[in-house]
Amino acid sequence: MTTRVFVYEYLSGGGWSDYGDDAAADELLPLGLSMRDAMVADLRRVADCSVSAAVCEPGNTLPAGAVPLRPRANESAFDFVARQSALHDLVWLVAPETDGLLARFQRTVGNARWLGCSVEAIELTAGKKATLAHLAAHGVQTTLAFADAPDIARWVVKPDDGAGGVATYVHTRQADARGDMARRTEAGATLTLEPWIEGEALSLSLLCTAQNAEMLSINRQRISIDEHGRLSFDGVNVDAVSRTDSRRAPLAALAQQVARAIPGLHGFAGIDLVWHPERGPVVIEVNPRVTCAYVGLSAALGRNLAAELLADRLHGCGAQERELARAVA
Repeated sequence: MTTRVFVYEYLSGGGWSDYGDDAAADELLPLGLSMRDAMVADLRRVADCSVSAAVCEPGNTLPAGAVPLRPRANESAFDFVARQSALHDLVWLVAPETDGLLARFQRTVGNARWLGCSVEAIELTAGKKATLAHLAAHGVQTTLAFADAPDIARWVVKPDDGAGGVATYVHTRQADARGDMARRTEAGATLTLEPWIEGEALSLSLLCTAQNAEMLSINRQRISIDEHGRLSFDGVNVDAVSRTDSRRAPLAALAQQVARAIPGLHGFAGIDLVWHPERGPVVIEVNPRVTCAYVGLSAALGRNLAAELLADRLHGCGAQERELARAVA
């Protein structure tokens, strides 16, 4: 029986005009397109799988063989996803956690068709402060462990529920960081101020199931800071750390530790961290969804990750929910 999968990436699927921050949308849209196309291309290579995906802008084409779907005139992103969800078996969706977007989409789709993390995991990890406090309570080393460290030379101010490096600034004086936070908070932003951790910026890509959290790859993040302290995310080098690197074992253990602390992580997820030269891995945030590191990862590993995600979802949990979903479709 053919499995019908709908892929929806928020910005390229029509959410770009609703995002509310044109500069952020411009910065994130190319990343969203690359993730969507990688997901679609992997799904197209899965046997007995038909793939549809949201497109909005003219000329916004999909990988060959996928069916393009467009929202109706004046149809909201949530109504569009709800309508398409009812016509498909599974929905694989990428959206920012900002303003509760990803969690709202999960509730719109429902557990029966959702291919990804639980709404509880999404809501927890949407808040950077809450995530770090939760992980620290479970023994994970985070930036909170450096709050009173005497050798901290820089501080970072960023949206508490932001994506990428949007609206993130690094300061060399704590007083400047506090002033930046106060000004933007007064303007209505919800921010977090953290010590800047010196070291190598990395991310982990995970494949999470009910039984295991496999560390698929260690990726190197490309981050730059301009003369005004504005941080930019310039991309990721996928699977960039050698298989013989001594950091692999502790990072694999960290992945398991985070997954135990957040049991709702399911499917593809990411952990952003810094490898501190003396203290090892320091978790910055957890992403409960496909990240930029998904792009090219199946090829790098010689595995079709979409096929594995689908197999786990279809043959692992949720059989009764899927039958119910088919009955009402």
